[in-house]
Amino acid sequence: MFGLPHSELKCLLLFEGERYLTVKGIAERLQVAKSRVTKIVDGLVHKGLVERVEDPEDGRIKLIRLSPAGRRTMEEVEKFQSEIHRYILLQMDPQERKAVLKELETLRSAMEAVKKRYA
Repeated sequence: MFGLPHSELKCLLLFEGERYLTVKGIAERLQVAKSRVTKIVDGLVHKGLVERVEDPEDGRIKLIRLSPAGRRTMEEVEKFQSEIHRYILLQMDPQERKAVLKELETLRSAMEAVKKRYA
């Protein structure tokens, strides 16, 4: 989708609410080796979707940020995902939909509690 491998799409979506990410941070969030992240980021740089910039506080660290094209692509991907989720829910009858949404909210709350505990 969107002319990008799945790994690059996943990486782009990590930038939601983030101004900058590091290779180390991306690796931790994607649960892959830093060498793999370097290849993913290289692909995104080549496509003009992210940029590498120096950390103003530590010149040894490279920060990765979305380019304007990357922001647009991320917004398109998020819109597409939202439409797909909506379409899936519309395939259910109203009672099923209500039950699924309730259970998803329970799951989200549990995940947030675990995240706070281990953050």
